[in-house]
Amino acid sequence: MTRSLGPQRALGLRRRLLAVLAVAAAAVAVAACGSSGGRAGLYGLGPSAPAAGASPEGSNALTLRHTTLGTILATGKGFTVYAFEADRGATSACTGACAAAWPPVTVSSGSILVDGGAAKSLVAVTTRPGGVHQLTYNGHPLYTFAGDTGPGVTSGQGSEEFGARWDVLTAGGHEVTGG
Repeated sequence: MTRSLGPQRALGLRRRLLAVLAVAAAAVAVAACGSSGGRAGLYGLGPSAPAAGASPEGSNALTLRHTTLGTILATGKGFTVYAFEADRGATSACTGACAAAWPPVTVSSGSILVDGGAAKSLVAVTTRPGGVHQLTYNGHPLYTFAGDTGPGVTSGQGSEEFGARWDVLTAGGHEVTGG
């Protein structure tokens, strides 16, 4: 025997699905508008191509941001940066649908700007499938979260998605496991 959801409940489910799709589309639109700001602490790297689904503006800059979780790593535009526990060393385990929901922080020009107390010595680059360069911090490949609606939002903290946990990083490059 099958049960109908009823017209009101089905409408509610459709609205939630459309809201999720709108957030994902907005994240892709923001990612397509990369820019670099003038910040101190230039860390030179060779040029690389931006990734499809690249992270929000300011991904060529890393800084620290004060949040309810403490002082954490963020992009130059203030978007929270996350580490994925399924990654092995500097090798990313997040591709396809995972990378759409958790866009890698990629290098889209020849320099990385490090300021605000972030440690230049902990910044490096790893190569993703397809030759795209992704930033790492203390050996963790870096990602943003499509569900974060703006700078300073940490809604991805502690999420268990795509087979492992996602956590923000401290200035020392350690995962914050609370929150």
